[in-house]
Amino acid sequence: MQTNTRDRINQLTEEIKGHNEPFQRIVGQVNQVLVGQEKLVHRMLIGLLANGHLLIEGVPGLAKTTAVASLAKAINTGFQRLQFTPDLLPADLIGTLVYRPQDQTFVVQKGPIFSNLILADEINRAPAKVQSALLEAMQERQVTIGSATFPLPEPFLVMATQNPVEQEGTYQLPEAQTDRFMLKVIVDYPSRNEELQILRRMSKTGAKFDIQPVTSPQEIMAARELVDQVYVAEKIEDYIVDLVMATRNPEAYGLKLKDLIQFGGSPRATINLALAAKANAFLAGRGYVVPQDVKDLALDVLRHRVVITYEAEAEDRTSESIVTEILNHIPVP
Repeated sequence: MQTNTRDRINQLTEEIKGHNEPFQRIVGQVNQVLVGQEKLVHRMLIGLLANGHLLIEGVPGLAKTTAVASLAKAINTGFQRLQFTPDLLPADLIGTLVYRPQDQTFVVQKGPIFSNLILADEINRAPAKVQSALLEAMQERQVTIGSATFPLPEPFLVMATQNPVEQEGTYQLPEAQTDRFMLKVIVDYPSRNEELQILRRMSKTGAKFDIQPVTSPQEIMAARELVDQVYVAEKIEDYIVDLVMATRNPEAYGLKLKDLIQFGGSPRATINLALAAKANAFLAGRGYVVPQDVKDLALDVLRHRVVITYEAEAEDRTSESIVTEILNHIPVP
C-alpha cells in the first residue's frame, strides 16, 4: 500500500470515528425496547448507511415491527407503517389523482410512501400491482402518479417483514422484487436468558419506552458520504467478485453445485456486498474494508438471490447452505 493511500485511510478513519458515534447512540436507544436482536439492529444500520432496503423474515412475535418502529423514533425523521393486505391497491401506497369539481382539475394526493422510513408489514400479502408500484419506489427512489413523477425524500428506506410459516393469502415475491432488497435478515427465537429478560421487561400492561431521537437525516447523509470513501483493496474486490461469480458458475471454482443452482447472484449482489462491507467497516470505526466485513454480510446479501433447483429441494438443500458452502470454499485474501 502506498504511503499517500495509507495516510488517506488514516485520516478517513479519524473522520469516521467522529461520525459513527450517533449510530452507537441509536443502538442504545433501540436496546431499551429490544432484547437479543443485536444482529437485526446492526443490519438495519447497514441498510441505513448503504442506502439499501431490508427484507426481514421471521415467525410472528419476534419484534420485527417493533425494531423498525424503534429505529425510526431514534432518528428524527418521517416514518410510515404500511400493513399489506390482499385487497391493497397501488393508490393506497403511492397516492392518486383527486378530481376537484370546484375548478374542474385533478390534484395529486400523495400516499404514505412519501416518507423516510417505510415499514412494509407482511409484504408478501400484497398483490402484483402493489408490488410493481413499490418496485419503482425502491429502485428509482421516485413515484409516478398519472403523468407526473415525484422524487421520494432522502433518506428513503424500505424495511419489509414477512412470515415464513403462514402461506394462506400470501403471494410469492417475484425475483425482481427480492433482488431490490440489499439484505435478507432471518430473525430467530431468543435464547433462554434473553426470553427471561423480555418477560421481566415487557410483562406489564401498557409497558412504554421513551425512545429519544439521537440523530438526524442530515447526519445520516453525511455518514453515507464517508461510507462511499471507505477503502476497498483490490484483493478484497476480487474476493467479492469471486463469491458472486461462484453462485453463477460454481464449477469454475471447483464446486459441484451446478445442478443445485438455478440462478446465481446478479451484478446488484456484487454492488450491494461491497456497499454493505463498507458500511460495516464504518460502524467498526475503520476507513478500510477487511475480508471479515465481506464474510459477515455475504449470507444476508446472497441468500435471497440464489435460486435453487428442484434437485436441491429433493436433497433438502437450501440457498443458505449453498452460499455457506461457497463461503467456506472460496479462499479468503
